[in-house]
Amino acid sequence: MGSAYTPGLTVSGDIDVRRTRRLPIKGEVLVKDGEKVQPDTVVARAMLPGPLQTIKLSEKIGVEHKDIGLFFHLKVGDILEKGQVLVEKKGFLGLGKTTVTSDYTGAIESISEVTGNVLVREAPLPVEVTAYIQGFVADIIPNEGAVIETRGAMVQGIFGVGGERTGIIRVAVNGPKDILDASSIQDSDAGKILVGGSGITYDAIMKASQAGVTGMIAGGVKDSDLTKFLGYDIGVAITGQESISLSLLVTEGFGFLPIAERTFELLKSLEGKKASINGATQIRAGVIRPEIIVPLDVKAEESKKQDLSAFELKPGAHIRVIREPYFGLLATVTELPAQLMVVDSGTEVRVLKAKLEDGKEVLVPRANVEIIAT
Repeated sequence: MGSAYTPGLTVSGDIDVRRTRRLPIKGEVLVKDGEKVQPDTVVARAMLPGPLQTIKLSEKIGVEHKDIGLFFHLKVGDILEKGQVLVEKKGFLGLGKTTVTSDYTGAIESISEVTGNVLVREAPLPVEVTAYIQGFVADIIPNEGAVIETRGAMVQGIFGVGGERTGIIRVAVNGPKDILDASSIQDSDAGKILVGGSGITYDAIMKASQAGVTGMIAGGVKDSDLTKFLGYDIGVAITGQESISLSLLVTEGFGFLPIAERTFELLKSLEGKKASINGATQIRAGVIRPEIIVPLDVKAEESKKQDLSAFELKPGAHIRVIREPYFGLLATVTELPAQLMVVDSGTEVRVLKAKLEDGKEVLVPRANVEIIAT
């Protein structure tokens, strides 16, 4: 009998994690294979060419394009400083004087007698990629970056915003059904990742941002509150590039939805530990899940390995329903009927039987669930 596998979320206290850290352009790799790294360790660095600026020299001094060489005596490759005098031209019959200075610092890349312009390339811009998680360098990607591997706990969410950050975990509520509101935020929460229950209020997000909180995680958030905080509606493209001071991750969906009990208990057991959080989310091809990772101080190869069976759809597997009428509910698979069944749309599909957390047993199309790997 064949096995069925489905993509899903990971909620695990002990799992091997590998993250590829790659530069957008060719550069220099700064770490070695097997080296221990911290989240802020620079793995690789490249230099992006600086912006190319135009000085309309002939226009500024009032001469024909072809004549700029009579007044401008620097050459390609010379370095300019902002405010440096480029040309001093006397007026008609020696009356008055026109002085042109550079608005930019950089190297002269071109002097054109066709356009009368001088092109200046500003200083290159450094681009760095950090390790993001504490761990070990598992592989080197020549001229591009490295693969960082760690063993630890990981919780993936359904949706998030904000990029990569680190912080110390603090559970800010008493239980998985509690709402994280503004009163839950403390003055000492700067640099913390706060764990809520069923939701996070707009006032809490704003206060946390002002307090220097680096991350927040809860079961849900109201989309209207998220839009208000960001200042715009979230589209269908990848998130994670928002200009905000913290990263936010929700595990269940939009609205106030109790965070799964075992997810809450796992996060509670990690309180006081340093974690890496990333709200980047992509729900189309090439799915990217928001995540929080808490590494253990051992090499990944010393840990137990999570294989493909973690995502096998079988009796006993923990799932989340991702379509109505049971959207967002957690359940445990009880049976995988072999025969096709007709659903409300009139199509024949493979289904599964699952027991919801309240004990109710339901029939759900297999395509409407995702595994929660543990």
